Amino acid sequence: MTTDRGLSEALAAAYPELAAVADAAPDPVYLVGGAVRDLMLGRGRADIDLAVEGDPAALARALGAEPLASHSRFGTMKIEWNGEELDLAAARRETYVRPGALPAVDLGAPIRTDLARRDFTINAMAIPLADPEDLLDPYDGQLDLRAGLLRVIHARSFVDDPTRAIRAARYAARFDFRLEAGTEALLRATDLDTLTPERRTEELRRLAREPTGVKGLELLADWGLVEPREGGLGWARAVDDLLGTPAWAGEVDRPDAILAAAGVLDPSPTGGGADPGATAGADPAATRAIDLAARTASRPSAGAALARGVDPLILVLARARGATWLDDWLVWREVTLEIGGADLTAAGLSGPAIGRGLAAALDAKLDGDAPTRADELRIALEPPG
Repeated sequence: MTTDRGLSEALAAAYPELAAVADAAPDPVYLVGGAVRDLMLGRGRADIDLAVEGDPAALARALGAEPLASHSRFGTMKIEWNGEELDLAAARRETYVRPGALPAVDLGAPIRTDLARRDFTINAMAIPLADPEDLLDPYDGQLDLRAGLLRVIHARSFVDDPTRAIRAARYAARFDFRLEAGTEALLRATDLDTLTPERRTEELRRLAREPTGVKGLELLADWGLVEPREGGLGWARAVDDLLGTPAWAGEVDRPDAILAAAGVLDPSPTGGGADPGATAGADPAATRAIDLAARTASRPSAGAALARGVDPLILVLARARGATWLDDWLVWREVTLEIGGADLTAAGLSGPAIGRGLAAALDAKLDGDAPTRADELRIALEPPG
């Protein structure tokens, strides 16, 4: 692990462009958050988050960079500079008017006040770009990094922002860290219901997006913050494994599939967030996947008919529950006919008969009964029944 004595060298190696930022900055600028944490852990580059004791827009102008996005309420700005994206934020103080609400922000705070608003000690360190050896670590984040501990900065941390409890699972799974005893007690009392469904869902999606996302869901379940459906975590693990194979990679959005299998999302049509009471019976996608997984395909055409038009998410969920015939469906769906509607029109068919004929020919080709173009045309022209 990098120590504060070697920070200047480590910073220069991982973020050589920041020396120019320090030279141009009209106000004190600090590397903060996960970039500092990962630098200390020797994990290389992370997203560049800079806190400014001043106006981020002034820094952007000094760098000659145009903002890609800005949020004046929070004093934040994303810029592109020398081919890199940098996140700039004014050092600030945050207060919460009620549990789970977005914070009220007071800009222009000193950096130590800014660090006091952060989630865990390991994320509450700052490196001054003007003097990288002078690490600011007011909450002993280095010690917790060495010990592999997640520790909140104050007792109301999870009350103010319950998404921090989900983040705790994300970090614990990613780094194989454990909760400090006092932090664990506070976390287990967290009420995720004070969050809007949208915020809760988005934070769960961030967790599921991690390579260790299923482990993170297991931690949340162990801590009593979510209640997956029976067998849901095993199903989520199977989905994760399936989407890691070349055949199924990219078929669906991985976080959505993992969360759908686990049963921790609100199944309502409007989206919603984590719902500890969700069950397979209340979730149409899970219900259809369970039904599909119980079916067998006696012939390729029968399997293609079962899968045709079905939401890819349902297909992935069903395959993860054991519908191995869907592996063949990945091949079947690529099968096409040599004949087309024009051929059937020329042969005298019209209207719905053309669609029925092409469907019959495709089924025959899938089952190996139409190896040639002539066979396809013959079957397509046969009277139904």
